[in-house]
Amino acid sequence: MKALEENLWESGVLQEVSRSTQGRSDRDRLLWLGERLDCYSPEFGEDNVGMWLSRSLLKVRSRKGNVVPLTANLAQRSYERRRGQQNIVLKARQMGISTWVAARFFLKTITRAGTLTVQVAHNREAAEQIFRIVHRFHEQLPLGLRSGVLRASRVNTGQILFPELDSEYRVESAADLNAGRGMTIQNLHCSEVARWSGNATETLASLRAALIPEGDLVLESTPNGAHGCFYDEWRRAEETGMVQHFFPWWMEDAYVGTPVAANHWTQEERMLAQEHGLGPEQIGFRRQLATNFRQMAAQEYAESPEACFLASGNCVFDLERIAARAREIHAPLEKRQNEQVWIWYPPQAGRTYIVGVDPAGGGADGDYAALQILEQRSGLQCAELRGHIDPRELAKRAAALAKEYNNALLVVERNNHGLAVLAYLMTVEHYPAIYEERGQAGWLTTAVSRPAMIEQLGAAIAMGPEFISSSRLLAECRTFVRQKDGRTEAAAGTHDDCVMAMAMALQVRAELKERPRAGR
Repeated sequence: MKALEENLWESGVLQEVSRSTQGRSDRDRLLWLGERLDCYSPEFGEDNVGMWLSRSLLKVRSRKGNVVPLTANLAQRSYERRRGQQNIVLKARQMGISTWVAARFFLKTITRAGTLTVQVAHNREAAEQIFRIVHRFHEQLPLGLRSGVLRASRVNTGQILFPELDSEYRVESAADLNAGRGMTIQNLHCSEVARWSGNATETLASLRAALIPEGDLVLESTPNGAHGCFYDEWRRAEETGMVQHFFPWWMEDAYVGTPVAANHWTQEERMLAQEHGLGPEQIGFRRQLATNFRQMAAQEYAESPEACFLASGNCVFDLERIAARAREIHAPLEKRQNEQVWIWYPPQAGRTYIVGVDPAGGGADGDYAALQILEQRSGLQCAELRGHIDPRELAKRAAALAKEYNNALLVVERNNHGLAVLAYLMTVEHYPAIYEERGQAGWLTTAVSRPAMIEQLGAAIAMGPEFISSSRLLAECRTFVRQKDGRTEAAAGTHDDCVMAMAMALQVRAELKERPRAGR
């Protein structure tokens, strides 16, 4: 008697399958099932064939450490009901989604010939952890299958090969620059994308290029700030056709704590309980989260997509203020030079202006050159330039805009490419009003001046971001983060050129206000 006959059909649940595949080999039966993984049948209740096979064939380690059949929990069932060909999953910690995607893709790998499945974790340790789950799926299969059609010719730290099916399951790390290169992938699962190092957008693009057009894609992560590749993918899901899945912590049955009587709930807790059907044990768990995780609770145990993104990460500036201002701003009055120059408030006679300039090398793949024009008295952002512009062209454009704004004071960062911009301004453009620091043209950003600049901008945003007119600047503020070593800079894959130009302009504005009092 064949292995599948012994292990799946003995219960009589799949009599129809048994009749349809009578006399066939285990390989043919697996392929027959592979064509029907997504089919539902009254024999399985609310489950499809894939869910039934997961429960019948696959084993996982429970929270208590026991090896048990994989039975879908609430979040996993919700994902299975709504999933499409391309999916993006935002979730709280340990909801079982990575395990469920691994199980589904494992079944597709062992029931469809010529299948390559690739899971990509955010680092090597996470990749090894995911592979242990997949390896357990294989080693807990019925012996007849493991020694027969599902015999593995290679099982190493990140790869299982099934030669009789010409199928392969691989688990890799996003830290590996060659992950997915040169492959033709049928199933791709990208795990904890918000925590991928390096240029996550470029890594994901490379992996997507290896995925066949009809292949399955899952991007999954806990939140890590309102910036970066995963955040952008989540925001753009509707236009890219990805199915969004959000799983808050209360969908996991294990997340309960000491009960809190309803008459002791806060107004916020009552509203949350009423909206989501939470009980006293879940309110108790939520209070434990606030005690144990504090500001990290909203990130690790998400309650809503908007709140968990805004509350997570290490943004330097006030995200709530930024978000509120982003809802209020209007489009520029005028756009020039291929939309690189945005103007909200034209120059007014009798008013003085400051122009902050953050130069760049001009290459299409590097940093942007940025220019911010402020009305000196109010600090209002009147105009902005942002683009890949070389030093010579930037000097020309900066001089032209500064002249237009009543011969504004040009504050040019003299670090790196700024020296070339200053040279062009003085010798070619002959612009007369250039900021000087200790008798030297230009602003020098140092380890001392940079923190003061960022603090000045942060304070201005906290007091009221109404002075900001630009959505580009707000987007950069949102992705300007504090690293573990205390440095403040743009998050990986983002830019901070508009931020630095604005910070420079505000710092000089504050300095000019103090000069009369200081007698300078």
